[in-house]
Amino acid sequence: MIPATHQAMSERPTPDAEAGLSAMPADALLSDEPTIELVVKARGGDRLAVEALLQRCLPSLKRWAHGRLPASARGSLDTGDLVQEAALHALARLDVFEPRHVGAMQAYLRTSVINRIRDEVRKVTRRPASVELPEDHPADATSPIEAAIEAESYERYRDALGKLSVRDRKMVVARIEVQWSLPEIAQRFGLQTVDAARMAVMRAVRRLRGLMGPDN
Repeated sequence: MIPATHQAMSERPTPDAEAGLSAMPADALLSDEPTIELVVKARGGDRLAVEALLQRCLPSLKRWAHGRLPASARGSLDTGDLVQEAALHALARLDVFEPRHVGAMQAYLRTSVINRIRDEVRKVTRRPASVELPEDHPADATSPIEAAIEAESYERYRDALGKLSVRDRKMVVARIEVQWSLPEIAQRFGLQTVDAARMAVMRAVRRLRGLMGPDN
């Protein structure tokens, strides 16, 4: 269970922190520290943890949100700006976030983005339009075993993750938590092909699944 914090994190990251996200080293994303451990630190007021969460979550969140903002509602606000605003708003309210499973953080941020999109739609239409959520690109879709791990309780996941090798931990965190695509994993881990990345991810995820034990 995530420990409660005595002070809600009500302040958003500074403009300098936002501007400096792109300058952070790519290796920061390869940390094998679980995302929810960063959430614990952020809820305790750790500004670096907040910046690390943004660095981890924004790229995959922007990919997921691409095309979901209707053209009629774009105006002067593009999808990237909208996603960053929504993520900052969500991270400023971590005191109300209860991460009960591995994929909870991404679900929390996606809900914030969808709510922000609906706000933009309401500004240009009298009746709020229904926001469609198309499936992710099928060539890089989440596998059934990855989806099962995302739905797992955090405690089981964390215990099993700690028993993996460093490389396997980084591979699992990159794919399941940071949600890198297979081409990104191939590039960042020095693998020659996307198929090699797929196999490496599959092996790491299966080892993790085995360490987590049988489903209840």
